[in-house]
Amino acid sequence: MNKPKIVKMIKLKNPKEKKIPKSLLTFILLLFVSFFIVNDSSAQSKPWIAPKSADNIKNPLAGNTETLKYAKVIYETYCTPCHGNKGRGDGIAAAGLAIKPADHSSEKVQSQLDGVIYWKMTEGRTPMPSYKTALTENQRWELVNYIRTLAKNKK
Repeated sequence: MNKPKIVKMIKLKNPKEKKIPKSLLTFILLLFVSFFIVNDSSAQSKPWIAPKSADNIKNPLAGNTETLKYAKVIYETYCTPCHGNKGRGDGIAAAGLAIKPADHSSEKVQSQLDGVIYWKMTEGRTPMPSYKTALTENQRWELVNYIRTLAKNKK
């Protein structure tokens, strides 16, 4: 019986071909990755400012305390994982986020107009999702009213 011959393929190097050192490839890769990390983090470090038109959005449920019990359930479902039970930005998921969630009890949030808070939860900004389709307009306004109850120094 004839045994099949094993032929080894030998790749001949082109003498004109230059080999790039692995250290240079590693450096280029790290430079490339760090560019995107820095770019992303600098974009996220900018303050989140709603457009001026958000100032004019009026809360149709302003002063309606009857919906707060429903809003609390919505808040616990959608907001608590990041913002925490008391809205301080200390939810269980907050630790894994590069950007700390807003403290809803803070003066910074509480001083914002209702329309601005509504606009932010409607539009979202990474890592916060948009709730435009997940929640109805009414539910988002209920959340605005609920966030008002989280103020540190209630008047």
